[in-house]
Amino acid sequence: MASRRGTGRCTSVLLTAVLVTGVLTGCEPLADAASAPSCEGTESRADELKSYGVLDARPQGTIVPKGFEKLDAGCWEDSGEAWLHADRTYVFPGDKADVTWYYKAAAEREGWQPSRATQKSLKEDRAANLCFTLGEKDGATILDVYFLTEAILEAEESETGPEFDSGAAYRVSVTSTADGSATSCSD
Repeated sequence: MASRRGTGRCTSVLLTAVLVTGVLTGCEPLADAASAPSCEGTESRADELKSYGVLDARPQGTIVPKGFEKLDAGCWEDSGEAWLHADRTYVFPGDKADVTWYYKAAAEREGWQPSRATQKSLKEDRAANLCFTLGEKDGATILDVYFLTEAILEAEESETGPEFDSGAAYRVSVTSTADGSATSCSD
């Protein structure tokens, strides 16, 4: 019996310390964290993202690098928010500007709206990462087309083959918040 009482006191002291630490550091209380959007039950919405045609569209001559053949889709929780994603990775043997203009046209055909930064880049007629929104006023879904750097691939711990040395590596990514709330490109 003495050990149970001692454990109870330790648990009580530990719980108090955790709650006080949360208050002092600005962390969410456990009750708030439990009500935050999560990835639970989002499989069908992730499947919806996979259906966007722009994910499979690609300029002629584009290759799918080894190890990236499958459409990557799912959900991740970051900073208290859950995000759904569907991604394709490609390598284009030509100029990055050709990739930019190809996806501008492909996105517009599907009704995507370019962000202000994307509009500016396109006016300057240069190769650029692109961001479009689709849906509600600020966009419930985002389309990103961005060029991959060595740093991005290393951070992802991706294994890259010789295909990545043959041209411009890029990713086409469709994302949305798990709860469907509006979001926008960061301009």
